[in-house]
Amino acid sequence: MIPVDLSRILITETSDQQVIWLKERQGERSFPIVIGIFEAVAIRRKLSEEPFERPMTHDLLASVIAQLDARVEKIVVTALKQTTFFAKIVLNRNGDTVEVDSRPSDAIALAVRVQAPIFVEEDLFDLVGKPEVKHEPDEEA
Repeated sequence: MIPVDLSRILITETSDQQVIWLKERQGERSFPIVIGIFEAVAIRRKLSEEPFERPMTHDLLASVIAQLDARVEKIVVTALKQTTFFAKIVLNRNGDTVEVDSRPSDAIALAVRVQAPIFVEEDLFDLVGKPEVKHEPDEEA
């Protein structure tokens, strides 16, 4: 698995499809994932430390995990099937590992809340990773 950072968020208010970029920590490759507006805004607001009046869905999930005496060990983007990315949330509860299927957008929104590391399967990165293209700053993570 390759450790990555969320390197960029592009929010376009006139579209239902938003884009986040994952970049390998020890290299120059990155790739985009198209996500929904709600997940993109949730990620951006948490990274920007914008306050929420009420807990959002990803905050609720983080709270449930903590109340069950578990912790998010890591997020792994695992596969690309046709045009859809897949991910898993890896939890640790009393030394036991539990893997939960997830959309990458929800997994990453949870990861930024609990400060969990994000990884990409090496075979997937070999398939989709390209040298990072420098962009004009708009929404940098």
